[in-house]
Amino acid sequence: MESVKDRIAVLKNERRAVILAHNYCLPEVQDVADHVGDSLGLSLIASGTDADAIVFCGVTFMGESAKILNPSKIVLIPEMSAMCPMAAMCTAEQIIDARKCHGDACVIGYVNSTASAKAEMDMCCTSSNAVSVLSSVPQKDVIFVPDMNLGAYASSKVPSKNVILWNGYCPVHQSVTLQNIKDMRTKHPNATVVAHPECRPEVLEAADMVGSTEGMIKFMKASDSKEFIVATEIGMKHRLEKECPGKKFFFVDHALCSVMKMTDLSSILRALENMSPEVILDQDTLKRAEAPLRKMIDVK
Repeated sequence: MESVKDRIAVLKNERRAVILAHNYCLPEVQDVADHVGDSLGLSLIASGTDADAIVFCGVTFMGESAKILNPSKIVLIPEMSAMCPMAAMCTAEQIIDARKCHGDACVIGYVNSTASAKAEMDMCCTSSNAVSVLSSVPQKDVIFVPDMNLGAYASSKVPSKNVILWNGYCPVHQSVTLQNIKDMRTKHPNATVVAHPECRPEVLEAADMVGSTEGMIKFMKASDSKEFIVATEIGMKHRLEKECPGKKFFFVDHALCSVMKMTDLSSILRALENMSPEVILDQDTLKRAEAPLRKMIDVK
């Protein structure tokens, strides 16, 4: 009897599709994906793929970004209701209003945002290049949306900028506290602490290394340490254990994003069978949101 995985493989070839999965997805989803990575890495892959269809396993803004970068491609989101809570914290209308209050300020937006919000931004960034993006803009005044923690981290590295922070955050990373890190250090005194910049400032200050998911993985693979306390979503553990044999990884138990876990093998199979749900964006949004994303990709 043909398994779900086998059927996915067959349909993927028939549809000339590529499957992309974020590091926070379920282990079985990561295992059937052609590429697993963070927002920037997957954006780069999406922008250069020659596949006819892109199946994006993650949250809706990721699929929207893939469609903006590849408007002629079919982009499928297996779970269209998998919407990032942080992305919902900043709307296009709110950005328009913020511009009215802050004159000529530049708007830099985390890629974790909706397509309509991106259309109102000057430039997008990811957690891996937020500091470089902030440094690259000529304006002194910058409105950074929607993640206040990433914005604060980038601002601390570029003190020449006057960064106006948004009141947005990732609920998962925001839930990781300094006390959580202290408690884990007590249990694992030899562990190195690595943290995602979506975490609270005090958590980042306590970390030995701060970086995007891809940056964290690269650091832990190269490190001589054998134990790590990892302050990010627990889905990272699967990839880390595959790529760093012999090392141990400890996560805060409640650091789990249920939205990222919505996509499973059944929903991927259903998407490939029906070629839906498909990301559909109007032409104006596609055109206006492309420039901020392209600028993001150009900044390393």
